[in-house]
Amino acid sequence: MTDKITLSDALDGLSEFWSQQTVAEANGSLFKVAKGIGSTRWHAHDDQDETFLVISGRLTVQLREKDVVLDAGDLYVVPRGVEHCPTADEEVRFVIVGTTITSNAAGGKPEWSANGGSPLGL
Repeated sequence: MTDKITLSDALDGLSEFWSQQTVAEANGSLFKVAKGIGSTRWHAHDDQDETFLVISGRLTVQLREKDVVLDAGDLYVVPRGVEHCPTADEEVRFVIVGTTITSNAAGGKPEWSANGGSPLGL
């Protein structure tokens, strides 16, 4: 048996934007909290779908053919292999569901986010 997870507490503990912290695992999926501001880089995940569930703020998932705007309570699945670029004008907090951690350079994580950095101008 595991303890309950309070998402707001887990999100408060994050020090880097666009980094993921696993808070639970079930049925082969990782449940990861993350926060974002500014933009990631364009990228795709050939090995998994990427599910975004917004907790607070607004996340825009840019796709080559359209933008998908997510507000608190909204969920969106980016199918595996689809190029995308998550962006946020102000801090957004969300849960990602997937089979592995994707917060690395190949997963679109911007260089400026290391060590708690912020994008220029924000």
